Amino acid sequence: MAILTTPETTDTSVQREDTVSQQQDSQTGTMVELRCVSKTYTNGYNAVLDVSINIKKGEFLFITGPSGSGKSTFLKLLYGEESPTQGEVIVDGVNVGNLKGDRLSFLRRRIGIVFQDYKLIAQRTVAENITFVLQAQGYTPKEIQRRLEPTLKLVGLSSKADLFPDQLSGGEQQRVSIARAIIATPPLLLADEPTGNLDPDNSWQVIEILQKLNTFGATVIFTTHDEQLVRQCNYPVVQVKNRRLYRK
Repeated sequence: MAILTTPETTDTSVQREDTVSQQQDSQTGTMVELRCVSKTYTNGYNAVLDVSINIKKGEFLFITGPSGSGKSTFLKLLYGEESPTQGEVIVDGVNVGNLKGDRLSFLRRRIGIVFQDYKLIAQRTVAENITFVLQAQGYTPKEIQRRLEPTLKLVGLSSKADLFPDQLSGGEQQRVSIARAIIATPPLLLADEPTGNLDPDNSWQVIEILQKLNTFGATVIFTTHDEQLVRQCNYPVVQVKNRRLYRK
């Protein structure tokens, strides 16, 4: 797939690049593409080395590897938390390396992120944790409520909307994290070790929710070091080895 890239001289030139990229991407069905991407931190540590990968829209992909192997860095490159030292990161037709400020924030609205440690706000209820991002983005109260009820139902928390995080189990807190990530119906969902702190039963509940979202059309990228969990699911797998990605 050919993506046109030009120096970031003005917003107009970058917007034109993004528009061309999105048009080409819609023809190929690509959600994520990395082209010869490396990430080296200032201390000299190489987290990712010369990675090239193409992930199709609607794919459910596991990324496996031990802790510290670079899985989280890979996801951070996709939502712009980290920038590549070399290469290009293309997400939904947009070169992430060309985005800053509001334009990066706009891309992130199209990406749902589920973290291992939940990142819930202790002083807010389940409903408030799920919807505060929509409020910040200017959604009307009516639209927020319209989205909240089916989202709570999807993650099995309809009866717990008014509880606070410390009143929930770990599995329930992770389901709140998932609900927060999906309430804006993003086309791309990144799950960074979402079952790392959960027992097998709760881990499988998380998998089932993400599977359902995938059937609705979301692209899911799921990092884990739990090989047994991966074997239970019939999805493509990429393994992180020596800072590189290899499809199994």
